[in-house]
Amino acid sequence: MNISDETIEKIRKVSCQTDNTFFQAVEEVLESLQPVLESDPIYKRHSILDRLTTPDREFKFKVVWMDDNQNIQVNTGYRVQFNNALGPYKGGLRFHPSVNSGILKFLGFEQIFKNSLTGLPIGGAKGGSDFDPKGKSDFEVMKFCSAFMTELHKHIGPRIDVPAGDIGVGAREIGYLFGEYKKITSSYEGVLTGKPFMFGGSLMRPEATGYGCVYFTDEMLKFAGKDGFEGRICVVSGAGNVAIHTIEKLYKLGAKPVTCSDSRGTIYDSRGIDLETLKEIKLQRRASLEEYCVNHSDAIYTKVEDYPTGGHEVWQIPCDCAFPCATQNELTELDANTLVENGCISVSEGANMPSTPDAIEVFKKNDILFAPAKAANAGGVAVSEFEMAQNASMTKWSYEKVDKTLEQTMRSICKRVHLTARDYGVEGNYIDGANIAGFKRVADAMIAEGI
Repeated sequence: MNISDETIEKIRKVSCQTDNTFFQAVEEVLESLQPVLESDPIYKRHSILDRLTTPDREFKFKVVWMDDNQNIQVNTGYRVQFNNALGPYKGGLRFHPSVNSGILKFLGFEQIFKNSLTGLPIGGAKGGSDFDPKGKSDFEVMKFCSAFMTELHKHIGPRIDVPAGDIGVGAREIGYLFGEYKKITSSYEGVLTGKPFMFGGSLMRPEATGYGCVYFTDEMLKFAGKDGFEGRICVVSGAGNVAIHTIEKLYKLGAKPVTCSDSRGTIYDSRGIDLETLKEIKLQRRASLEEYCVNHSDAIYTKVEDYPTGGHEVWQIPCDCAFPCATQNELTELDANTLVENGCISVSEGANMPSTPDAIEVFKKNDILFAPAKAANAGGVAVSEFEMAQNASMTKWSYEKVDKTLEQTMRSICKRVHLTARDYGVEGNYIDGANIAGFKRVADAMIAEGI
């Protein structure tokens, strides 16, 4: 074994102090890397695993702001800069009550490999706060973002660290953050991505992760000798940007997506999800999906409390392709077995690590095509890098150029993962292929740069 017990124990101890999702993410990668580590001792000699699983630096800071009632509120902010061997740190900011250093370490570690797979010059990072933008006024969100950036600006820059959005951080929040950064530094530069188009944002950023996931899956189906999406029934979890634009691109490629979900329940519409209604409910009014049935009486709404024990209603629906696009560990072993029984042929992760390890084992044993998040949802960070390129050159790309470049990037990632898996004797295993391909590019750069 090239992965020492000391390395494993060190990672486990750090994880226990924070959050087990980090160890879960690291363990999956380490299991994939055995063929690489056994074939070339250079990675052990340079202690790449120890270096790669330890962030370059972590920042934790207090965020003090005033709400609309003139009450002072206190939140905690974080930024984990994990690895910049390939380029500036790159990774989103998440505003959600569940945010802690462990979750951000897991996301930052995954980001290293995801960014590496794109072939673009970007490193891995993640950040955020336990602040919850839900139920807050625009003014309160603005005040929080200003206070957050007052501390964060010390650690970021267009050639240092370029944050983007994530859960709870959309164009509104990025706009406020960018405005405060300009005010503090008097500098107009591409220090954040996901900005509104009017001042430096890229077209198609909201669509990027969902579109990219569908492009990747289409290529994966073709490599497996299966036809594309025409006529296929697809199930999608979530109702945010990723889920909505996954549904949108599935329609464009001829599929019929029949589900979506939010924190309160799941919609199943056998005729296909009405995309305009979904956008109006979730993007314009941020309301509950239960309202979908008001104008679509044939659709079925299932509340969370009525889900099968240990499972999720979305995955009970017979389908050809499944797209978990909500949150981590949402697709369980029970769900995986149900998908297999119902004839599902592929599962593609639009969210970050939405499938539990036990679920993934079920997919492997049953030869289900499985696209891991670090490869399948890399479209978001790819378009973020396109935005960095546009900012650096002070130019604007057309919608068509962004879409075409995104499609080329995602199909290229799929091909790289597929060929890497084949070269290491695990053809069809996209988890090992993605981990090995992502690892080799980062590790080789780390070796070339020295210590």
